[in-house]
Amino acid sequence: MNRTGTAPDPTAPDADPSRPVRLAPSDVLRLGLLGIRTRRMRAALSALGISIGIATLILVTSIPASSQLHLDQQLSALGTNTLRAEPVPDRKPPVLLPEEAPDMVRRIGPVTHASAVANTHALVRRSDRTDANDGLGLTVLAARTDLLPAVNGKVRSGTFLKAATDNFPTVVLGYEAASRLGIPRLTPGQEPPQVLISQTYFTVVGILDPMKLAPDLERSVMVGWGAAKKELHFDGHPTVIYTTAREDSVEDVAAVLGATVYPESPGLIQVSRPSDALAAKRATAATFSALFLGLAGVALLVGGVGVANTMYISVLERRREIGLRRALGAHRGQIRGQFLTESVALSLLGGLMGTAVGVLASLAYATYQGWPPVIPLSAVGAGTAGAVVIGVVAGVYPSMRAARLAPTEALATG
Repeated sequence: MNRTGTAPDPTAPDADPSRPVRLAPSDVLRLGLLGIRTRRMRAALSALGISIGIATLILVTSIPASSQLHLDQQLSALGTNTLRAEPVPDRKPPVLLPEEAPDMVRRIGPVTHASAVANTHALVRRSDRTDANDGLGLTVLAARTDLLPAVNGKVRSGTFLKAATDNFPTVVLGYEAASRLGIPRLTPGQEPPQVLISQTYFTVVGILDPMKLAPDLERSVMVGWGAAKKELHFDGHPTVIYTTAREDSVEDVAAVLGATVYPESPGLIQVSRPSDALAAKRATAATFSALFLGLAGVALLVGGVGVANTMYISVLERRREIGLRRALGAHRGQIRGQFLTESVALSLLGGLMGTAVGVLASLAYATYQGWPPVIPLSAVGAGTAGAVVIGVVAGVYPSMRAARLAPTEALATG
């Protein structure tokens, strides 16, 4: 008999009864799964314990991440990456920004959008039959066609100014301006209304939603840059530059914005400081990161202790099996491999189950709350890899204890 309890093949040229037999990886895996198959209920409960731990890891990572993204979107709506540059008011002579100022700003690396408006100092009213003071408090602005991305604006009805119509008498109304002029919305299929600016009728092609970032635009009537030059005698010099930049570089962009739009005298340009919401956004990100780390660590610790406890009890209950295998020739390394494989397989099974449950639960909760669902790939990978690591760590001591049992001791106490 060889050391695995089977008779050696006498015809094999290299057969040596005194030489230990090495188990193939498939044999080690089969032996490791034997304990799971023969004790299915206990294995299921143990896998449930580790799956709860891994599911908790996914949940405490994904749900706060979804909540943080939702909060980030709300804070971003407050203008965390928006800057505004304009000449210092009441200067004589007035500061005239170059017409190419938005193009100069776009050359700043972190800038994502740059656009401009200019006050035409024209008067607007509903028609020539209304009072001349009908449009007091409303501003007629020449606007670039790329203005909306720079101010996070949206069209409520109709369309915004386009390059194709930039030179034609078309106009877009801010939310409050539309209400003042009695044009709350545009109806598709009907002839669009017109407003009188100076002595020229302009066709209303769009109405904007309220804009928290630029309330002055809500009280504005915006015409195309070319049309303002042609119909309203606009000189082409912008009065306000709107800029958005990457959040991690907003302060750097603000520092060079004045010198960029008016190089000859940057001190005559006032630049809005970054929104206080940006500091709040960065603070919440740091808080959420610390929360992720703490909760995930607790979840993994609970799962690891559960597997270690299960494997330790399994060794105590299976001493007779261990003693019998040792008596039939299995050496300590094979015993260690069997129990370590069983521990890893048990943890991996629970980890896969926990990952699936955690992902589904996170998606369901984020959808219920109305948050954008976020499942970090790192968390999903950590769920599976963490299960394997936990299985190895939790199985080391029980497998070593099983390997140290002498055959006679194991058979006597089993």
